[in-house]
Amino acid sequence: MSKLKAAFDAAVADSQMLAERPDNKTLLRIYGLFKQASEGDAMGKRPGFTDLVGRAKYDAWAALQGTSTEAAMQAYVDLITELKG
Repeated sequence: MSKLKAAFDAAVADSQMLAERPDNKTLLRIYGLFKQASEGDAMGKRPGFTDLVGRAKYDAWAALQGTSTEAAMQAYVDLITELKG
């Protein structure tokens, strides 16, 4: 297991134990980075206008289109580290 993958896995665990709940914009950033790091570019259809949460999540993920797995993992680790303060 690479150092980056280990750091990513640790950050995923840490994200569940943050002292404060991040604001919605930050939560969407965390979600998008996680999806990009674990699944790659956004797939499937964008949810309809009646599914506001699903649409926001999809948009956060799709905004990272073309970002490499490694770059997304590193950005995720950096963001969680920053939030842990």
